[in-house]
Amino acid sequence: MELYGLFQCAYCGQGNEICTDLSAGIFQSYVEDCQTCCRPNILSVAFHETDTGDWEVSISSELES
Repeated sequence: MELYGLFQCAYCGQGNEICTDLSAGIFQSYVEDCQTCCRPNILSVAFHETDTGDWEVSISSELES
């Protein structure tokens, strides 16, 4: 299942919309480049099932060292 989510670039602060994939597990971590400044962000992605059975995604980003 694919869900769209947003993360704020850890470098330039711009919002980025990405497509996430639940089939890789409910907790994921990977590198995604910012669509504005092209710098790499380490994303932590978590999927949550709502009371209605729908899925939501939350994404946090940090600098790649």
